[in-house]
Amino acid sequence: MGSNEQKGSLQKAARWHPPAYDVRVEMIPIPSIVHPDDAIVKVKYTAVCGSDLHIYRGHGTTVNAHTMGHEFIGEIITLGESFRSDAVGRPALYSTLQVGDKVVSPFTTNCGECYICRLGYTGRCTTGLLFGCDALDGGQAQYVRVPKAGSTLFSLSKPTWNSTLSGSERAKALAGLNDSSLLLLADILPTGVFAAIQATSHPKVLPMINGLPWPYALNPDQASDLEMQVLTPEDRLLVFAIVGLGPVGICAAVSLLDVLARRQLPYRIVAIDPLEARREKMKAVYDKIGSDGKGQGEFAVASIDEAKALVQTLTGGVGCTAVLEIVGNNSAISLAYDLVRAFGAIVSVGVHGEPSVPFTGRQLYNKNVSFDFGRCPARAMFPPAFDLLVKRQDVFGGVGEPTSLIDRIISLDDAPEAYKQFDKGEWGKVILDPWKQ
Repeated sequence: MGSNEQKGSLQKAARWHPPAYDVRVEMIPIPSIVHPDDAIVKVKYTAVCGSDLHIYRGHGTTVNAHTMGHEFIGEIITLGESFRSDAVGRPALYSTLQVGDKVVSPFTTNCGECYICRLGYTGRCTTGLLFGCDALDGGQAQYVRVPKAGSTLFSLSKPTWNSTLSGSERAKALAGLNDSSLLLLADILPTGVFAAIQATSHPKVLPMINGLPWPYALNPDQASDLEMQVLTPEDRLLVFAIVGLGPVGICAAVSLLDVLARRQLPYRIVAIDPLEARREKMKAVYDKIGSDGKGQGEFAVASIDEAKALVQTLTGGVGCTAVLEIVGNNSAISLAYDLVRAFGAIVSVGVHGEPSVPFTGRQLYNKNVSFDFGRCPARAMFPPAFDLLVKRQDVFGGVGEPTSLIDRIISLDDAPEAYKQFDKGEWGKVILDPWKQ
């Protein structure tokens, strides 16, 4: 159901061509419904993400030309036959989504009906696909087809997700948020929140969180006063490093600070990037955040060499409680290994393209390091990401300011230049407007 005005027509799209560094804006057919669960979205905004660079550089597994992009916000123009008021037993959106609704999409499709989706691991749905690869055209276009739309999309017109905000507060927030801000919910903000939650809830971090030694920290109710060792305030000091301060790294930092502030946990954070521009952006963002979002800990921004020395000093040579690795390459994961302490945790949400990690089993055994790798389940992380987006509009609300996560909004026609500049680190987060001339 929906409009057929565009049937047979052409649209603009930013397309990658093999082998590498070749993005072109081309005219291609507007997509149509292929499966009854599909929806067609007219794209308002789309964006260039750091993980798009892996494909751009030819480091991904894709080999065929395709439309790029996995972050988009827009309006429903066509729905498949599965969308009807009596869609009993299906995810709720199959009964409620309508043509004209404003939607934002996580960066993967999710069926919402398999075992993996029910567990909340939506990024690895058994039938899921990544937008912007040769298996599924992406959102850097004027229109995009969304498979499994009733369990993939979030309706911003009729919000139904869980939130710490009341219904009226959520409605008020949605009315005041810019689409450029809401677009961050497609990938980078949920991924940043995911990294922070994994780091602060990891079993090897719990002794500092709960104030109990291992293994009692895992089951505080079973701890015996007679056996209990007293942890000193110094023992409970959390030391985190964040490797990579691109847009996702900044989202991870803001989220981590928020978690620590809300839980009133003592901390030291070292935020690391080799590029001075990114370090300066991180400093400006941190300075902008009020005490409600960063608590009373210590926060330092450093280059790689500075970070190594600083962690040594801050921890007496022991290393970090946990490291959030946001980049997705072997040099970044090696740095994370060097910085983490014995019995520490490394949370890696960067997209890794190398065939192997640069460690031996002996190295990992000798340090008792835990690794938590992989893709963010963006749909599952949407609710906490939305709440943080609303709370931190001082960072996520602006465009083109020193403290803004979004660097600029440009025409889709300029996508090739955006990729070139983002690849060199000259531009930050770039939003593409498919309708801007």
